[in-house]
Amino acid sequence: MADALSFLKVDLTCLICRDIFTDPVTLKCSHSLCEECLQRFWTTRDVPQCPVCRKECSHDEPTKSLAFRALCESFKNRKPTAVSGDVCPEHKETLKLFCFEDKQPICVVCYTSKKHENHKCSPVDEAAANLKGDIKIQMDRLQETLADLKKALENCVKQAELSKECTNMTENQIKMEFKKFHQFLRDEEEKHIRSLRKEREPQDQKLKARIEKLSKQISDLSERMAVVWQDMEAEKITFLQKYSDTVKRLKRPSVPNTTPELLHYPIQTVIFTTWARMQNLVEQPPVTLDPDTASNKLLVSEDCTSVKYAEIKLHVSDNPKRLPEGVLASQGFSSGVHCWDVEVGDNNNWTLGVLGEKVNRKKLCKMDPKNRFWCLRNVNGIYKKGKKPVSDTDSNERPNIIQLQLDFDEGELRFIDPFRNRSLCTYTGGFPEKVFPYFCTKDKDKPLSLFPANKQNV
Repeated sequence: MADALSFLKVDLTCLICRDIFTDPVTLKCSHSLCEECLQRFWTTRDVPQCPVCRKECSHDEPTKSLAFRALCESFKNRKPTAVSGDVCPEHKETLKLFCFEDKQPICVVCYTSKKHENHKCSPVDEAAANLKGDIKIQMDRLQETLADLKKALENCVKQAELSKECTNMTENQIKMEFKKFHQFLRDEEEKHIRSLRKEREPQDQKLKARIEKLSKQISDLSERMAVVWQDMEAEKITFLQKYSDTVKRLKRPSVPNTTPELLHYPIQTVIFTTWARMQNLVEQPPVTLDPDTASNKLLVSEDCTSVKYAEIKLHVSDNPKRLPEGVLASQGFSSGVHCWDVEVGDNNNWTLGVLGEKVNRKKLCKMDPKNRFWCLRNVNGIYKKGKKPVSDTDSNERPNIIQLQLDFDEGELRFIDPFRNRSLCTYTGGFPEKVFPYFCTKDKDKPLSLFPANKQNV
């Protein structure tokens, strides 16, 4: 059948465009072509010819055949005959078995051949049912993965929205903070300009008076010199008669010292003083919380200076920084002395301290310096240094503020009650790596708040 169609296609193909005839016409020489192809060919010739045999012909010679045209259209629109797919192409036998080794259907002759020797095979119905079952299981897993991907996408979209919100909020905060700086600098500029002008005013007055005096002296001297010149032009008797007065006019006035007395204004001192005073505008605490490290049970405030316990787990992105419990500060310390205060108030379940940078953040860390975790805890009114109770702490004198003093170079961490000036507990022995301030609360009613050391409102 395919061979017959192939021969038919050759007979129905235009020799100019090499495609099935469109609007075929036939010349007297019996050659057929597309009408448009023939007319286009003739435009390149002086005399009409057959493009096949080159025989001369006339413009009214081409004839149309509706039947021939219909045959060509039918051939173009034909549907290819489906080749049966259940017959073995090699042995022309029905495909009744499925080879699991080669993952293809085979016939009985294939099964008995060397090619499929010792291959595991099953009837096609049984194999199709089993394989469809396997694919169904995998499709169910893919469906779960698809659901997880959609959920991840949803979380990413939420994260992007939160990030945009946070960016806008931070941008506004930056603008507000710098607006304070700009206003402060403008006020300082105006103040120092007023001060400069006030200091220069007495000297300017003296210079003004001196300028007026010198101008008057110049005017007087110029007038006297003009009179003297007039006297010198007079007749001899007249000149001699006025000689005495002329000599008096020649008296030279004293010339004052006009060396400028420049006022030195201490501009560098002004700049340094302004810079020092400008630092008082900054009230940012020495440590702020990093929301990306907070567990899904802790809610960090927008300004990252307080944290409270959430009864319902929060939807947060999973990232390598996030802890299973607690939250870390944005800043870590690997040298120097650092101090920060935490308002615990009536909170009855909190943990404060520092955590090593290399601690595995996906596992609960043991509260022990050997595990790079140094902490003080309050569990229902009982104070603990890690897991061990602090024996010398009076539960009736609960501190409202806990001050943490970290001396990294000396390897010491102290927990202080700043208002009673007493030490609650101390860690010594050094820190093998960079540490981050750690905070955790499990009291749903009382948050923990951070303050710059010694600046909190009591």
